Amino acid sequence: MGYMLYSISFLFLILATGLYLGRNRWTHLVPIPDYVYNRLPSSFSNDIEAGFTSGDFDLHTNVVAGDSRRGLDQRGKREVQKIMKSRKIGFDEARRVYMEQSFANNNIGLDGRPRDPKFVSFS
Repeated sequence: MGYMLYSISFLFLILATGLYLGRNRWTHLVPIPDYVYNRLPSSFSNDIEAGFTSGDFDLHTNVVAGDSRRGLDQRGKREVQKIMKSRKIGFDEARRVYMEQSFANNNIGLDGRPRDPKFVSFS
């Protein structure tokens, strides 16, 4: 029994060492999300410092008014930041792309009207 435990421990040590030494060959295959390394801000003032504001989407008034909320939606910020990094576009454009994707996921047309064939609108 002791021989089996020793053999398994030795095999595990050899395997772990091999994986550690060859990590440059396999670590790129492991899916690691970008947001693990970048902590997103959790207040409006930190959102402003992170670049999540613009002339069309002004957060300065929230800070001046003393808004006590925690800032923008974490999931939305993460998605907008991903779009900004991958497409190399600014905040306003990334926010527009995010909203278009959100509309498409919820079956809403670009004009803001539902694409549901049963939808009836009275105007």
